[in-house]
Amino acid sequence: MSTDPAPSFLRPHASVLNDRLAEPRRLIQFIGGPRQAGKTTLVQQVLSASAAPSLFVSADEPAVRDTAWLAAQWEAARQLAADSGQAGAVLAVDEVQKVAGWSETVKRLWDEDTRRRSPLRVVLLGSAPLLMRRGLTESLTGRFETIHLGHWSFAEMRAAFGWDLETYLFFGGYPGAAHLTNDPSRWRSFIVNAIVETTIARDMLLMSRIEKPALLRRLFDLGCRYSGQILSYNKMLGQLQDAGNTVTLAHYLDLLAGAGLLVGLQKFAGKAVRQRGSSPKLQVLNTALMTAQTGLSPREAQTDGELRGRLVESAVGAHLANAAAGGVCELHYWRERSREVDFVLRAGRTVVGIEVKSGRAPGAFSGLAEFTADFKPRRTLIVGADGIALEDFLSKPVEQWLQA
Repeated sequence: MSTDPAPSFLRPHASVLNDRLAEPRRLIQFIGGPRQAGKTTLVQQVLSASAAPSLFVSADEPAVRDTAWLAAQWEAARQLAADSGQAGAVLAVDEVQKVAGWSETVKRLWDEDTRRRSPLRVVLLGSAPLLMRRGLTESLTGRFETIHLGHWSFAEMRAAFGWDLETYLFFGGYPGAAHLTNDPSRWRSFIVNAIVETTIARDMLLMSRIEKPALLRRLFDLGCRYSGQILSYNKMLGQLQDAGNTVTLAHYLDLLAGAGLLVGLQKFAGKAVRQRGSSPKLQVLNTALMTAQTGLSPREAQTDGELRGRLVESAVGAHLANAAAGGVCELHYWRERSREVDFVLRAGRTVVGIEVKSGRAPGAFSGLAEFTADFKPRRTLIVGADGIALEDFLSKPVEQWLQA
């Protein structure tokens, strides 16, 4: 397998951004997603191929970045646009959420440019989606579009680095760590320190009000260990040995989901109130988050039947959950007594039930027949065994599986 960087590889999002920047109507483009999803690289690739001049700046620097700094960068980009005539210019600001009061300043400057009919276009990048979304919706309504960059899919890692399925199941979808796969201990250190710890310590603890940071960290560890399993909030509290409450746990799961680490899937019931009150099914958004904690080598993980079964189901879940985070669909599970459907997709009126044959000893029996009788899904799918091959399922976009 190849682990060399692939700087020429372009994710599909690049063409979307390029097309939007070329449209007559000006809208702020917000590029959001988890750390190490390639946001900075993608924007730099698009800007380097563009005929319009650009200014790329980052607020992720040791020096304090404030609104005066942001306004100064904007003014420099305005001058660049004025000097370029009709071609205009592009200002890209990375990690903009680290500028206190950024959204109000962006609104003021953007509205000034709109009145002046300035040809300046703006791209904002952020790795703290919940904070970014708050600023966007509170101050910039009607002025922006979003492009969500989730974790890299199996198809993307295969195209960029030549990975096979087993490599992807263990090492997940972090392109920045692909060159470390020949040294699993270094790879594991990179995942834990450069991604997980940085996301929690810098993006979450420093920028969100979290009263119990130790509980948040333990909840993340628990979610990685139990990815693919349904746990009640009370059972989680017992495992975490903390005197917290279920509301706090639900809130912390939302924060972890917003950071692109871990999501708590809700039960599909056709009624939002029942979905929200159900026990969540824990699901990592990248299988690397599971394997980095085990301390096992790729070979040891592959021969551990229980772990490999969890990786298979979690890889399917991560593929679906990243699509859901990007707005493609909603993602749930379904369970009644001992009958279970691993994943339920909903997009508008379209419902699809998915069962994963992972080789694990099931905690519940297949419920596809009962689910079909109760909810009349457009289709039901079996992944693995005598159904759709896992490699084929992960190779195709989720939109395809929503079609009859």
